[in-house]
Amino acid sequence: MNAMNSLDGRTALVTNINHFVGLAAARALAANGATVVCHDRDFTDADVRSAFEAANAGYIASPAQEPADLIAATERDHGAIDILVSNDAFPAIRAPVESADLRDLRAGFEEMVVAPFALIGAAVPAMKARKAGKIILVTSAAPLRGLPNYSMYAATRGAANSLAISLARELARDNIQVNAVAPNYVESPSYFPAELLEDEVARGKILKNIPLGRLGKPDEVGALIAFLASPGGDFMTAQVIPVAGGWA
Repeated sequence: MNAMNSLDGRTALVTNINHFVGLAAARALAANGATVVCHDRDFTDADVRSAFEAANAGYIASPAQEPADLIAATERDHGAIDILVSNDAFPAIRAPVESADLRDLRAGFEEMVVAPFALIGAAVPAMKARKAGKIILVTSAAPLRGLPNYSMYAATRGAANSLAISLARELARDNIQVNAVAPNYVESPSYFPAELLEDEVARGKILKNIPLGRLGKPDEVGALIAFLASPGGDFMTAQVIPVAGGWA
């Protein structure tokens, strides 16, 4: 393994592992040597548990979701958190602005902005004390172009992208790098599940939007996350990096 990509001796926490690209991120980090702590509200899927174990990843199965409690439990049971991957997902609800339900908008901000903000706030003190840390938000490329009738989703994702940039500049003097990985058109249970892609008509409509002519693989996003977490990414911060096949 290239020393610039090695994560030997590092501990990573990946959230919402059952969603979006959480599992791919955990596998990539573990493959590069990190001890990976996986967290989600629900660990009932036996196949996912097996995948964690195959990746030599630890996990917290407790339903407790308070950010401070999660960070404290991880540090107590697995050591200092060197890498925090906030892998956040919320349904992309299609609604014209005049008929959108503001409860959906508020719930989207809670899940994709407030929750990662609180989690990062709980993790940062220890990173500051060590003068080292990597924080990676998994967001979306949607706000980089805008999506008609999906303004609630794009707005929440845009806020998360802005959060990454602002925190990167706030924390740079403490040698903490913060970046956002912004996928779109990537196969995932959250947005482009297998059952959707099996529909030839739907798949054809989707592929027309992607310059590379195919959907992305979760492992491709995981590889980028692992790079940003590695020493090779030490001079990268305040970046929103689209992984969208040329769409953004």
